[in-house]
Amino acid sequence: MIVYGTTLLALCYLIGLFLGEALGRLIGVGTNVGGVGIAMLLLIAARIYLHRRGVMPRETEAGVGYWGAMYIPVVVAMAAQQDVVAALRGGPVALMAAVGAVLVCGGCIALLTRMGRDDTSLPEPTAEQLLS
Repeated sequence: MIVYGTTLLALCYLIGLFLGEALGRLIGVGTNVGGVGIAMLLLIAARIYLHRRGVMPRETEAGVGYWGAMYIPVVVAMAAQQDVVAALRGGPVALMAAVGAVLVCGGCIALLTRMGRDDTSLPEPTAEQLLS
């Protein structure tokens, strides 16, 4: 059922919030650091784990898929509520984490771009194809 997908999301969300709070306290910011992102990573990992073991019904997977599609709007709405000024007052750790995240993501994108192949380009037509 789709409700089970929502239940799985709720469980991942609670664990993500707990881990985000613990991470925030660990680095000295005193606020939740990435709880929603951790929750979504847990949801993805749980879905893959359950799917590979064949224990996730199609209806549950539909519920997880629904929340996966809702992830971006939810994160944008939550990010709009964040107090950036308070995060920066919390110390340079927040600023270093933001810059570090941007650099790591940029490096991953560059690496994936170089490793990937271009499947979007069309092959050049041969002379026979042009004449026919």
